[in-house]
Amino acid sequence: MDESLKITDTWDKVFPKSDRVDHRKVTFRNRFGITLVADLYSPRNAEGPLPAIAVSGPFGAVKEQASGLYAQELAERGFLAIAFDPSYTGESSGEPRYVASPDINTEDFCAAVDFLTTLDGVDPARIGILGICGWGGLALNAAAIDTRIKATVTTTMYNMSRVTANGYFDQGDSADARDALRRQLNAQRTADAHNGSYARAGGVVDPLPDDAPQFVKDYYAYYKTPRGYHPRSLNSNDGWNVTSALSFLNTPQLAYAGEIRNAVMIVHGEKAHSRYFSEDAFKRLCGDNKELVIIPGASHTDLYDNRAAIPFDRIEAFFRKYLR
Repeated sequence: MDESLKITDTWDKVFPKSDRVDHRKVTFRNRFGITLVADLYSPRNAEGPLPAIAVSGPFGAVKEQASGLYAQELAERGFLAIAFDPSYTGESSGEPRYVASPDINTEDFCAAVDFLTTLDGVDPARIGILGICGWGGLALNAAAIDTRIKATVTTTMYNMSRVTANGYFDQGDSADARDALRRQLNAQRTADAHNGSYARAGGVVDPLPDDAPQFVKDYYAYYKTPRGYHPRSLNSNDGWNVTSALSFLNTPQLAYAGEIRNAVMIVHGEKAHSRYFSEDAFKRLCGDNKELVIIPGASHTDLYDNRAAIPFDRIEAFFRKYLR
């Protein structure tokens, strides 16, 4: 454990602790030298070697929120699972704080796989990953580069490169719109250089406007209320550094998604504003080991913590089929 990090010993998740799972904090380093902090959940009294799953997301969340809920649930079902804070966020290291990067954040998943291969009680040939929201797109990106990932699940996926470059529903998909955004972001870089600090983009809007789109209201209901609020969560508070958007604007994800040979399951809500990200990503996948699961009536944030909507039985069955 890296003693220079500020790691809490208390249970500060937004979900209750399971009495069927053992829990401890762990750390590991990625190839950029950043130390990541994770919660490790293992099924109580299980006999190894076990299949293992690394979980992260949503984009701008911390491991005490949705990813931890997923990891604990998977551990209850017999998997060893870790939920980790991405580089520069939560309890993980990295300066300056609150930076996002398609390259570094893809590497975070690969570094989690590195770590899992070293653990006693883990079968290194049976490792999967699960990405939620923006980390769904990053999980697919990791699956395209890391052949050790035998199975990948995405839930309520965002393609952060696409939404940054094109806007929601691709309404800003033009060279002029991207040029305007580049000018805005680079002006912010100049201001940051002069100020000696990094402007934050702001988390979920608060107070919530009466005319906010439904999906913004859904985000508010998760991140800004006791349901999902966490003091280390970017979305619950002041958001990413504004200039983090530059790297996503210029670095398309999923360029080689069609070359992923290992298994992929893409899960999305029928009513989610973001559904098109998953459906379009699925069209790029090849092979008979790929699945698209649309959850009737579910919104984007329903797949964060609504146990009635999250298809844990299907996710478990998928991982059991391909992590063997």
